[in-house]
Amino acid sequence: MTARPGRKRLAALLIALEQGLVERGRQVRLALLVALAGEHTLLIGPPGTAKSELARRLHLAFEDASYFERLLTRFSVPEELFGPLSISALEQDRYERQTAGYLPQASIAFIDEVFKANSAILNALLTLLNERKFDNGAGRQACPLISVIGATNEVPADEVAEAFFDRFLMRLPVGPVSAEGFGELMALPGQCVPRITGALASPERDAITAAAAAVRVSVDVSRLLAELRAHLAGGEIYVSDRRWVKIVSLLTVAAATEGRGELSLWDLWLLPWCTAHDATGQAAVQDWLLARLGVREALSPPRLTRVVEAFEAQAAVEQEADDLDYDASGRLKFSAELDERASDAKGAAQVARMRYTRRRRYGETHIGARLRQIDELTARIAGYAGELRARRAELAAYAAQSLWLDRDFAARVDANLQASEAALAALSLRTAQARAAFAALPRLPLDPGTVPEPVAHEPIEQ
Repeated sequence: MTARPGRKRLAALLIALEQGLVERGRQVRLALLVALAGEHTLLIGPPGTAKSELARRLHLAFEDASYFERLLTRFSVPEELFGPLSISALEQDRYERQTAGYLPQASIAFIDEVFKANSAILNALLTLLNERKFDNGAGRQACPLISVIGATNEVPADEVAEAFFDRFLMRLPVGPVSAEGFGELMALPGQCVPRITGALASPERDAITAAAAAVRVSVDVSRLLAELRAHLAGGEIYVSDRRWVKIVSLLTVAAATEGRGELSLWDLWLLPWCTAHDATGQAAVQDWLLARLGVREALSPPRLTRVVEAFEAQAAVEQEADDLDYDASGRLKFSAELDERASDAKGAAQVARMRYTRRRRYGETHIGARLRQIDELTARIAGYAGELRARRAELAAYAAQSLWLDRDFAARVDANLQASEAALAALSLRTAQARAAFAALPRLPLDPGTVPEPVAHEPIEQ
Protein backbone atom coordinates (compact mmCIF):
# COMPACT_ATOMS: atom_id res chain seq x y z
CA MET A 1 0.00 0.00 0.00
CA THR A 2 1.33 3.45 -0.94
CA ALA A 3 2.18 5.63 2.04
CA ARG A 4 0.74 9.11 2.21
CA PRO A 5 3.24 11.94 1.63
CA GLY A 6 4.94 13.22 4.77
CA ARG A 7 4.61 16.68 6.25
CA LYS A 8 8.12 17.74 5.13
CA ARG A 9 7.41 16.85 1.53
CA LEU A 10 4.12 18.76 1.52
CA ALA A 11 5.79 21.74 3.18
CA ALA A 12 8.49 21.77 0.46
CA LEU A 13 5.79 21.54 -2.20
CA LEU A 14 3.96 24.53 -0.73
CA ILE A 15 7.15 26.59 -0.62
CA ALA A 16 7.76 25.86 -4.30
CA LEU A 17 4.17 26.75 -5.22
CA GLU A 18 4.36 30.06 -3.37
CA GLN A 19 7.63 31.10 -5.01
CA GLY A 20 7.20 34.39 -6.86
CA LEU A 21 3.65 35.01 -5.62
CA VAL A 22 3.39 38.03 -3.33
CA GLU A 23 0.89 37.85 -0.45
CA ARG A 24 -0.81 34.79 -1.88
CA GLY A 25 0.36 32.23 0.69
CA ARG A 26 -3.09 31.61 2.14
CA GLN A 27 -4.66 31.12 -1.29
CA VAL A 28 -1.90 28.72 -2.42
CA ARG A 29 -2.07 26.61 0.74
CA LEU A 30 -5.84 26.41 0.89
CA ALA A 31 -6.23 25.69 -2.83
CA LEU A 32 -3.87 22.71 -2.45
CA LEU A 33 -5.65 21.51 0.69
CA VAL A 34 -9.02 21.73 -1.05
CA ALA A 35 -7.66 19.83 -4.04
CA LEU A 36 -6.34 17.07 -1.74
CA ALA A 37 -9.88 16.82 -0.35
CA GLY A 38 -11.26 16.51 -3.89
CA GLU A 39 -13.16 19.79 -3.61
CA HIS A 40 -13.19 23.09 -5.49
CA THR A 41 -12.03 26.65 -4.78
CA LEU A 42 -13.59 29.94 -5.83
CA LEU A 43 -11.34 33.02 -6.00
CA ILE A 44 -13.27 36.26 -5.62
CA GLY A 45 -11.55 39.45 -6.66
CA PRO A 46 -10.68 41.88 -9.45
CA PRO A 47 -8.68 40.99 -12.57
CA GLY A 48 -4.89 41.01 -12.41
CA THR A 49 -4.54 39.47 -8.96
CA ALA A 50 -2.77 36.22 -9.99
CA LYS A 51 -5.86 34.00 -9.88
CA SER A 52 -5.05 32.17 -13.11
CA GLU A 53 -1.37 31.86 -12.16
CA LEU A 54 -2.37 30.18 -8.91
CA ALA A 55 -4.44 27.60 -10.81
CA ARG A 56 -1.64 26.89 -13.29
CA ARG A 57 0.73 26.25 -10.42
CA LEU A 58 -1.72 24.02 -8.60
CA HIS A 59 -1.81 21.61 -11.52
CA LEU A 60 1.98 21.20 -11.21
CA ALA A 61 1.51 19.78 -7.71
CA PHE A 62 -0.06 16.61 -9.14
CA GLU A 63 1.83 14.05 -11.16
CA ASP A 64 0.63 13.54 -14.76
CA ALA A 65 -2.25 15.98 -14.20
CA SER A 66 -3.85 17.44 -17.31
CA TYR A 67 -4.81 21.13 -17.20
CA PHE A 68 -7.73 23.00 -18.73
CA GLU A 69 -8.38 26.75 -18.69
CA ARG A 70 -11.18 28.83 -20.11
CA LEU A 71 -12.55 32.37 -19.80
CA LEU A 72 -16.35 32.43 -19.98
CA THR A 73 -18.61 35.18 -21.26
CA ARG A 74 -22.35 35.43 -21.66
CA PHE A 75 -21.82 34.31 -25.26
CA SER A 76 -19.89 31.13 -24.34
CA VAL A 77 -21.24 27.89 -25.78
CA PRO A 78 -20.94 24.33 -24.38
CA GLU A 79 -18.37 23.40 -27.05
CA GLU A 80 -15.83 25.71 -25.40
CA LEU A 81 -15.90 23.66 -22.22
CA PHE A 82 -16.98 20.17 -23.17
CA GLY A 83 -15.65 19.76 -26.71
CA PRO A 84 -17.16 19.79 -30.19
CA LEU A 85 -19.79 17.39 -31.40
CA SER A 86 -18.42 14.19 -32.92
CA ILE A 87 -19.20 14.09 -36.64
CA SER A 88 -18.73 10.31 -36.81
CA ALA A 89 -21.15 9.86 -33.91
CA LEU A 90 -23.73 12.06 -35.61
CA GLU A 91 -23.45 9.92 -38.72
CA GLN A 92 -24.51 7.00 -36.51
CA ASP A 93 -27.37 9.01 -34.98
CA ARG A 94 -25.52 9.58 -31.68
CA TYR A 95 -25.20 13.00 -30.07
CA GLU A 96 -21.74 12.84 -28.50
CA ARG A 97 -18.85 15.20 -27.93
CA GLN A 98 -15.14 14.78 -28.50
CA THR A 99 -13.92 15.57 -25.00
CA ALA A 100 -10.17 15.05 -25.44
CA GLY A 101 -8.37 18.22 -24.36
CA TYR A 102 -11.48 19.68 -22.75
CA LEU A 103 -12.88 19.91 -19.24
CA PRO A 104 -14.33 16.36 -19.01
CA GLN A 105 -10.79 14.95 -19.34
CA ALA A 106 -8.94 17.53 -17.20
CA SER A 107 -7.43 16.90 -13.77
CA ILE A 108 -7.10 20.55 -12.73
CA ALA A 109 -9.17 23.27 -14.35
CA PHE A 110 -9.36 27.05 -14.13
CA ILE A 111 -12.62 28.67 -15.19
CA ASP A 112 -12.46 32.45 -15.22
CA GLU A 113 -15.61 34.58 -14.87
CA VAL A 114 -17.37 31.34 -14.09
CA PHE A 115 -20.78 32.86 -13.38
CA LYS A 116 -21.04 34.65 -16.71
CA ALA A 117 -21.94 31.38 -18.43
CA ASN A 118 -25.55 30.66 -19.29
CA SER A 119 -27.73 28.32 -17.26
CA ALA A 120 -27.25 25.41 -19.69
CA ILE A 121 -23.48 25.43 -19.10
CA LEU A 122 -23.83 25.90 -15.35
CA ASN A 123 -26.29 23.01 -15.07
CA ALA A 124 -23.90 20.72 -16.97
CA LEU A 125 -21.06 21.80 -14.69
CA LEU A 126 -23.06 20.94 -11.56
CA THR A 127 -22.89 17.20 -12.22
CA LEU A 128 -19.29 17.30 -13.37
CA LEU A 129 -18.05 19.15 -10.29
CA ASN A 130 -20.06 17.18 -7.76
CA GLU A 131 -20.02 13.66 -9.18
CA ARG A 132 -17.07 13.69 -11.61
CA LYS A 133 -19.42 12.58 -14.35
CA PHE A 134 -20.22 14.13 -17.72
CA ASP A 135 -23.38 13.32 -19.65
CA ASN A 136 -22.06 12.59 -23.11
CA GLY A 137 -24.83 11.51 -25.40
CA ALA A 138 -26.78 8.56 -24.04
CA GLY A 139 -24.14 7.66 -21.46
CA ARG A 140 -22.22 9.13 -18.58
CA GLN A 141 -18.48 9.60 -18.90
CA ALA A 142 -16.23 9.31 -15.82
CA CYS A 143 -13.96 12.33 -15.40
CA PRO A 144 -10.47 12.38 -13.81
CA LEU A 145 -11.14 15.78 -12.24
CA ILE A 146 -9.21 16.53 -9.03
CA SER A 147 -10.23 20.13 -8.48
CA VAL A 148 -11.60 23.19 -10.24
CA ILE A 149 -10.57 26.72 -9.43
CA GLY A 150 -13.20 29.22 -10.40
CA ALA A 151 -12.76 32.97 -10.52
CA THR A 152 -15.28 35.78 -10.34
CA ASN A 153 -15.43 39.49 -9.63
CA GLU A 154 -18.67 39.23 -7.68
CA VAL A 155 -20.90 36.69 -5.99
CA PRO A 156 -24.03 35.76 -8.03
CA ALA A 157 -27.63 36.22 -6.92
CA ASP A 158 -29.81 34.10 -9.25
CA GLU A 159 -30.99 30.60 -8.28
CA VAL A 160 -28.98 28.56 -10.81
CA ALA A 161 -25.78 30.44 -10.07
CA GLU A 162 -26.40 30.02 -6.31
CA ALA A 163 -26.58 26.23 -6.75
CA PHE A 164 -23.31 26.31 -8.69
CA PHE A 165 -21.76 28.65 -6.11
CA ASP A 166 -22.49 26.04 -3.43
CA ARG A 167 -20.27 23.53 -5.28
CA PHE A 168 -17.19 25.56 -4.36
CA LEU A 169 -16.29 24.50 -0.84
CA MET A 170 -13.64 27.20 -0.37
CA ARG A 171 -14.40 30.84 -1.23
CA LEU A 172 -11.28 32.96 -1.04
CA PRO A 173 -11.19 36.74 -1.50
CA VAL A 174 -8.19 37.90 -3.54
CA GLY A 175 -7.25 41.57 -3.59
CA PRO A 176 -4.36 43.68 -4.87
CA VAL A 177 -1.11 43.42 -2.93
CA SER A 178 -0.70 45.78 -0.01
CA ALA A 179 1.51 48.87 0.00
CA GLU A 180 4.09 46.85 1.94
CA GLY A 181 4.11 44.08 -0.68
CA PHE A 182 4.16 46.36 -3.72
CA GLY A 183 7.94 46.80 -3.65
CA GLU A 184 8.45 43.04 -3.58
CA LEU A 185 6.04 42.68 -6.51
CA MET A 186 7.96 45.24 -8.57
CA ALA A 187 11.25 43.43 -7.86
CA LEU A 188 10.04 40.11 -9.29
CA PRO A 189 11.57 38.97 -12.60
CA GLY A 190 9.36 39.03 -15.67
CA GLN A 191 8.93 35.27 -15.67
CA CYS A 192 8.94 33.44 -12.35
CA VAL A 193 8.31 29.76 -13.06
CA PRO A 194 8.50 27.65 -9.92
CA ARG A 195 10.59 24.48 -9.88
CA ILE A 196 8.23 21.83 -8.58
CA THR A 197 9.67 18.59 -7.26
CA GLY A 198 7.82 15.86 -5.45
CA ALA A 199 4.52 16.17 -7.31
CA LEU A 200 1.84 13.94 -5.79
CA ALA A 201 0.89 10.71 -7.54
CA SER A 202 -2.65 9.37 -7.61
CA PRO A 203 -1.96 6.52 -5.11
CA GLU A 204 -0.59 9.08 -2.65
CA ARG A 205 -3.77 11.13 -2.89
CA ASP A 206 -5.75 7.95 -2.26
CA ALA A 207 -3.60 7.29 0.82
CA ILE A 208 -4.42 10.76 2.16
CA THR A 209 -8.13 10.11 1.59
CA ALA A 210 -7.91 6.80 3.45
CA ALA A 211 -6.03 8.38 6.37
CA ALA A 212 -8.58 11.22 6.54
CA ALA A 213 -11.43 8.73 6.80
CA ALA A 214 -9.86 7.38 10.02
CA VAL A 215 -9.51 10.81 11.68
CA ARG A 216 -11.78 11.15 14.73
CA VAL A 217 -14.05 14.14 15.28
CA SER A 218 -13.80 15.21 18.93
CA VAL A 219 -16.78 16.18 21.08
CA ASP A 220 -15.45 19.76 21.39
CA VAL A 221 -15.22 20.13 17.62
CA SER A 222 -18.75 18.75 17.11
CA ARG A 223 -20.11 21.09 19.78
CA LEU A 224 -18.54 24.19 18.25
CA LEU A 225 -19.69 23.23 14.75
CA ALA A 226 -23.26 22.89 16.08
CA GLU A 227 -22.98 26.28 17.80
CA LEU A 228 -21.78 27.92 14.58
CA ARG A 229 -24.58 26.27 12.60
CA ALA A 230 -27.15 27.69 15.02
CA HIS A 231 -25.43 31.09 14.98
CA LEU A 232 -25.48 31.26 11.17
CA ALA A 233 -29.10 30.11 11.04
CA GLY A 234 -29.99 32.87 13.49
CA GLY A 235 -28.46 35.35 11.07
CA GLU A 236 -30.41 33.78 8.19
CA ILE A 237 -27.23 32.45 6.58
CA TYR A 238 -28.00 29.06 5.07
CA VAL A 239 -25.29 26.41 4.98
CA SER A 240 -26.49 23.14 3.48
CA ASP A 241 -26.12 19.78 5.21
CA ARG A 242 -24.04 18.64 2.23
CA ARG A 243 -21.65 21.53 2.82
CA TRP A 244 -21.27 20.73 6.54
CA VAL A 245 -20.35 17.14 5.65
CA LYS A 246 -17.78 18.38 3.15
CA ILE A 247 -16.38 20.87 5.66
CA VAL A 248 -15.71 18.06 8.15
CA SER A 249 -14.12 16.02 5.36
CA LEU A 250 -11.81 18.95 4.56
CA LEU A 251 -10.85 19.28 8.23
CA THR A 252 -9.98 15.58 8.42
CA VAL A 253 -7.76 15.88 5.35
CA ALA A 254 -5.93 18.78 7.01
CA ALA A 255 -5.39 16.62 10.12
CA ALA A 256 -4.32 13.56 8.11
CA THR A 257 -1.70 15.47 6.11
CA GLU A 258 -0.20 16.64 9.41
CA GLY A 259 -0.15 13.12 10.83
CA ARG A 260 -2.92 13.64 13.38
CA GLY A 261 -5.64 11.09 14.21
CA GLU A 262 -8.13 13.51 15.74
CA LEU A 263 -9.47 16.91 14.82
CA SER A 264 -8.34 19.85 16.91
CA LEU A 265 -10.37 22.93 17.77
CA TRP A 266 -7.67 24.92 16.00
CA ASP A 267 -8.59 23.19 12.71
CA LEU A 268 -11.80 25.23 12.79
CA TRP A 269 -9.90 28.31 11.63
CA LEU A 270 -10.84 27.11 8.12
CA LEU A 271 -14.57 27.64 8.71
CA PRO A 272 -14.96 31.30 7.62
CA TRP A 273 -13.99 30.53 4.02
CA CYS A 274 -16.24 27.47 3.87
CA THR A 275 -19.41 28.94 5.39
CA ALA A 276 -19.77 32.63 4.56
CA HIS A 277 -20.42 33.96 1.07
CA ASP A 278 -18.19 37.04 1.00
CA ALA A 279 -15.39 38.84 2.80
CA THR A 280 -17.76 40.66 5.16
CA GLY A 281 -19.47 37.45 6.26
CA GLN A 282 -16.13 35.65 6.56
CA ALA A 283 -14.80 38.38 8.85
CA ALA A 284 -17.91 38.01 11.03
CA VAL A 285 -17.44 34.22 11.31
CA GLN A 286 -13.76 34.73 12.08
CA ASP A 287 -14.62 37.15 14.89
CA TRP A 288 -17.13 34.63 16.24
CA LEU A 289 -14.44 31.95 16.29
CA LEU A 290 -11.88 34.25 17.90
CA ALA A 291 -14.25 34.80 20.80
CA ARG A 292 -14.65 31.04 21.36
CA LEU A 293 -11.54 29.14 20.35
CA GLY A 294 -9.79 28.09 23.54
CA VAL A 295 -12.20 30.10 25.68
CA ARG A 296 -15.01 28.68 27.81
CA GLU A 297 -17.90 31.11 27.50
CA ALA A 298 -19.30 30.18 30.93
CA LEU A 299 -15.97 31.23 32.47
CA SER A 300 -15.35 34.26 30.29
CA PRO A 301 -13.91 37.39 31.96
CA PRO A 302 -17.19 39.35 31.58
CA ARG A 303 -19.13 36.65 33.45
CA LEU A 304 -16.48 36.23 36.11
CA THR A 305 -16.32 40.01 36.49
CA ARG A 306 -20.00 40.07 37.42
CA VAL A 307 -19.38 37.33 40.00
CA VAL A 308 -16.43 39.21 41.52
CA GLU A 309 -18.51 42.39 41.59
CA ALA A 310 -21.19 40.53 43.57
CA PHE A 311 -18.62 39.56 46.23
CA GLU A 312 -17.19 43.09 46.30
CA ALA A 313 -20.66 44.55 46.80
CA GLN A 314 -21.43 42.05 49.58
CA ALA A 315 -18.13 42.85 51.33
CA ALA A 316 -18.92 46.58 51.16
CA VAL A 317 -22.42 46.02 52.56
CA GLU A 318 -21.14 43.98 55.48
CA GLN A 319 -18.33 46.45 56.20
CA GLU A 320 -20.74 49.39 56.28
CA ALA A 321 -23.57 47.64 58.15
CA ASP A 322 -24.43 48.94 61.63
CA ASP A 323 -26.23 47.50 64.64
CA LEU A 324 -29.22 49.84 64.63
CA ASP A 325 -32.58 48.21 65.30
CA TYR A 326 -35.67 49.96 63.97
CA ASP A 327 -39.33 49.52 64.88
CA ALA A 328 -42.22 49.21 62.43
CA SER A 329 -42.52 52.99 62.19
CA GLY A 330 -38.86 53.39 61.33
CA ARG A 331 -37.80 54.77 64.72
CA LEU A 332 -34.81 53.52 66.68
CA LYS A 333 -35.57 50.92 69.33
CA PHE A 334 -33.62 50.97 72.60
CA SER A 335 -33.05 48.10 74.94
CA ALA A 336 -34.36 48.29 78.55
CA GLU A 337 -30.82 48.58 79.83
CA LEU A 338 -30.14 51.62 77.70
CA ASP A 339 -33.50 53.19 78.65
CA GLU A 340 -32.51 53.02 82.34
CA ARG A 341 -29.09 54.52 81.67
CA ALA A 342 -30.54 57.36 79.61
CA SER A 343 -31.86 59.54 82.51
CA ASP A 344 -32.61 62.60 80.45
CA ALA A 345 -33.17 63.63 76.84
CA LYS A 346 -29.56 64.69 76.45
CA GLY A 347 -28.33 61.27 77.63
CA ALA A 348 -30.71 59.47 75.28
CA ALA A 349 -29.39 61.49 72.34
CA GLN A 350 -25.82 60.60 73.27
CA VAL A 351 -26.72 56.90 73.46
CA ALA A 352 -28.44 57.13 70.06
CA ARG A 353 -25.32 58.68 68.55
CA MET A 354 -23.19 56.01 70.18
CA ARG A 355 -25.40 53.26 68.77
CA TYR A 356 -25.51 54.91 65.31
CA THR A 357 -21.76 54.85 64.84
CA ARG A 358 -21.26 51.28 66.02
CA ARG A 359 -20.43 48.83 63.20
CA ARG A 360 -22.06 45.46 63.03
CA ARG A 361 -19.94 42.58 64.28
CA TYR A 362 -19.96 39.02 62.92
CA GLY A 363 -19.38 35.55 64.25
CA GLU A 364 -16.50 33.33 63.17
CA THR A 365 -19.01 31.01 61.46
CA HIS A 366 -20.29 33.87 59.28
CA ILE A 367 -16.82 35.10 58.35
CA GLY A 368 -15.54 31.58 57.74
CA ALA A 369 -18.46 30.88 55.41
CA ARG A 370 -17.72 34.02 53.38
CA LEU A 371 -14.03 33.14 53.13
CA ARG A 372 -14.83 29.64 51.92
CA GLN A 373 -17.17 31.05 49.27
CA ILE A 374 -14.62 33.49 47.96
CA ASP A 375 -11.82 30.91 48.14
CA GLU A 376 -13.90 28.69 45.87
CA LEU A 377 -14.21 31.56 43.39
CA THR A 378 -10.46 32.19 43.63
CA ALA A 379 -9.79 28.53 42.84
CA ARG A 380 -12.13 28.71 39.84
CA ILE A 381 -10.30 31.75 38.50
CA ALA A 382 -6.89 30.17 39.06
CA GLY A 383 -7.99 26.93 37.44
CA TYR A 384 -9.33 28.72 34.39
CA ALA A 385 -6.15 30.82 34.13
CA GLY A 386 -4.19 27.58 34.07
CA GLU A 387 -6.53 26.24 31.41
CA LEU A 388 -5.91 29.31 29.25
CA ARG A 389 -2.14 28.92 29.61
CA ALA A 390 -2.49 25.31 28.49
CA ARG A 391 -4.59 26.42 25.50
CA ARG A 392 -1.93 28.92 24.47
CA ALA A 393 0.70 26.19 24.67
CA GLU A 394 -1.52 23.91 22.56
CA LEU A 395 -1.97 26.65 19.97
CA ALA A 396 1.80 27.25 19.81
CA ALA A 397 2.44 23.53 19.33
CA TYR A 398 -0.30 23.32 16.68
CA ALA A 399 1.07 26.34 14.80
CA ALA A 400 4.60 24.93 14.86
CA GLN A 401 3.58 21.78 12.98
CA SER A 402 0.68 23.04 10.87
CA LEU A 403 0.98 23.13 7.09
CA TRP A 404 -2.15 25.14 6.52
CA LEU A 405 -2.73 27.49 9.48
CA ASP A 406 -3.01 31.19 8.72
CA ARG A 407 -0.38 32.85 10.95
CA ASP A 408 -2.30 36.11 11.26
CA PHE A 409 -5.33 34.24 12.55
CA ALA A 410 -3.17 32.28 15.02
CA ALA A 411 -1.68 35.55 16.30
CA ARG A 412 -5.15 37.01 16.82
CA VAL A 413 -6.32 33.92 18.72
CA ASP A 414 -3.22 34.01 20.92
CA ALA A 415 -3.71 37.72 21.61
CA ASN A 416 -7.30 37.00 22.63
CA LEU A 417 -6.21 34.24 25.00
CA GLN A 418 -3.48 36.48 26.40
CA ALA A 419 -6.00 39.28 27.00
CA SER A 420 -8.26 36.82 28.82
CA GLU A 421 -5.31 35.77 30.99
CA ALA A 422 -4.59 39.41 31.86
CA ALA A 423 -8.26 40.01 32.70
CA LEU A 424 -8.25 36.96 34.99
CA ALA A 425 -5.12 38.20 36.74
CA ALA A 426 -6.88 41.50 37.47
CA LEU A 427 -9.95 39.63 38.71
CA SER A 428 -7.76 37.46 40.93
CA LEU A 429 -6.34 40.61 42.55
CA ARG A 430 -9.82 42.04 43.10
CA THR A 431 -10.95 38.75 44.61
CA ALA A 432 -8.01 38.81 47.02
CA GLN A 433 -8.97 42.34 48.07
CA ALA A 434 -12.59 41.28 48.64
CA ARG A 435 -11.36 38.34 50.72
CA ALA A 436 -9.26 40.68 52.83
CA ALA A 437 -12.36 42.82 53.40
CA PHE A 438 -14.34 39.79 54.63
CA ALA A 439 -11.45 38.65 56.84
CA ALA A 440 -11.25 42.14 58.42
CA LEU A 441 -14.93 42.29 59.46
CA PRO A 442 -15.33 43.12 63.17
CA ARG A 443 -15.93 40.00 65.23
CA LEU A 444 -18.34 39.17 68.00
CA PRO A 445 -16.79 37.92 71.25
CA LEU A 446 -19.07 34.90 71.14
CA ASP A 447 -19.91 33.10 67.87
CA PRO A 448 -23.68 32.65 67.49
CA GLY A 449 -23.03 30.02 64.79
CA THR A 450 -25.08 31.85 62.15
CA VAL A 451 -24.33 30.77 58.57
CA PRO A 452 -25.05 33.51 55.98
CA GLU A 453 -26.87 32.95 52.73
CA PRO A 454 -24.41 32.48 49.82
CA VAL A 455 -23.53 35.60 47.85
CA ALA A 456 -26.03 35.81 45.02
CA HIS A 457 -24.43 35.66 41.57
CA GLU A 458 -24.99 34.01 38.23
CA PRO A 459 -23.86 30.38 38.17
CA ILE A 460 -20.46 29.45 36.73
CA GLU A 461 -19.64 26.00 35.45
CA GLN A 462 -17.28 23.60 37.17
